[in-house]
Amino acid sequence: MKNKLVLYFSIIAVIFVVSCDKITKATDFITQPTAREIYARNFKNDSVPYIEWNAAFKSALADSLNINSPYLETGKFNPEIYPVYSYEVSLEQGRVYSFMVETDSLNPLVFLNLYEKTRDSLRPYRLIEEAAHQEKEIRFSTKDAGIFKIIVQPELGAKSTFAFRLTSTPAYHFPVAGASANAIQSFWGASRDGGKRSHEGVDIFATRGTPVVASVPGFVGRTGNRGLGGKQVWLRERMFGNSLYYAHLDSIIARDGQRVEVGDTLGLVGNTGNARTTAPHLHFGIYSSGSGAINPYPFIKEESPIDQNSKVGDTTLTYRIKNSVANLRNAASAKANKIGELTRNDTIRVLGKSDGWLHIETFNSQRAYLHESLVK
Repeated sequence: MKNKLVLYFSIIAVIFVVSCDKITKATDFITQPTAREIYARNFKNDSVPYIEWNAAFKSALADSLNINSPYLETGKFNPEIYPVYSYEVSLEQGRVYSFMVETDSLNPLVFLNLYEKTRDSLRPYRLIEEAAHQEKEIRFSTKDAGIFKIIVQPELGAKSTFAFRLTSTPAYHFPVAGASANAIQSFWGASRDGGKRSHEGVDIFATRGTPVVASVPGFVGRTGNRGLGGKQVWLRERMFGNSLYYAHLDSIIARDGQRVEVGDTLGLVGNTGNARTTAPHLHFGIYSSGSGAINPYPFIKEESPIDQNSKVGDTTLTYRIKNSVANLRNAASAKANKIGELTRNDTIRVLGKSDGWLHIETFNSQRAYLHESLVK
C-alpha cells in the first residue's frame, strides 16, 4: 500500500511539473518575455550575484567607447568582474547590420541589447532590439541614421572565450551587372553647374550596353526619355518605401508598371541626357517620399572583409604600462579621441583585443582602448 501511495504522488508531481511547464510556455507565447526576464527566473529577488550582475548591465549604458563596422574583438569572459561590454556605433540608413557573439564549447548564455540614442535627458537611450533567449545575434536595419549602443553581457559565471563581430551588408543589390563600388567615380554631394547644385546620386562607370539591374524587388513606376537624365527608369520598392532612379541609359528594357525581382534587367548603360560628353555610366539615385533625395552609397557599397582568424589569447591577466605615458582612446585607433592617460607601472585589466588594440579597464574602473605596444 505504501509503495502504491509513493507511486501515486510521484505521478501527480510529474503531471504538476509538466503542466506548469506547459502553462509557462503558453504564457510566454502570449506575453513574449525578454531573454533577461526568462533568465531572471533562476534567481530569487535577494540574490546578491544577480543584483550585482544586473547593476553592471545598467551601468554599462554610461560607457562611451566607439566602434564602426566592420569590427572584431576577441577575449575571454572573466566571471570575477561581472563582465559587460558596451559600444556606441553610428548606423547608416541602407545597411543591414549584424551584431554577433561566438563562444567556445562551454556555450554560455549571452545577452545582446541594442539601444538608440535619444534627445531625452532623463532617458538618453531607448531599447529597440534584443536577441532572443539562447540566441547570440541581432540583425538590424535602421530607417533613419543615428547613434546606437550595443551591450553584450554573458550569464553569471561564464568563462568562455568569445568573438564579438559587427558587420554590415548593403540593403540593395548593386545596380550595374558585374560591377562593384570601385566603379563609382562621382559621389553624392559633388558640385554641379559651377556650384549651382550638388550631385543627388552616384555615377557608376561601365562599358556601354552593360545591363542595369533592379536593386530590389518592386515595380517600375515610369520610364522615358526626358530632361537631364535622358533615358531613365524609376523603380518603386517596399523595403524602405523609396524610389530608385536609373538615368543616362543607352536603351530602356523595362516597361511601365512591370513587376521586377532583384537582378532583372531594366536597361543598358549609356550617356543620354546631359551626359553626352561624359563616358558611359549609370546615374543612380534614391528618393524618399519623406525627405527627398538621399545618399545611395550606403545602400550599395560593399564592406571590407574582416579578419576571421584573430587569436584570442589570455585576456584575464593584469598588465602594466611600460611607457612613461600611455594615452587612452575612446576607439581602437590612434586618431580616436583621448579620454585619459596612464603612466609607467600603472596596472590595467584587459577585457578584449581588437586589431592591435586592447579593450581595457583601469584601476579606477574606466573603460578605454590602449595600444598593445604600451603594456607588458
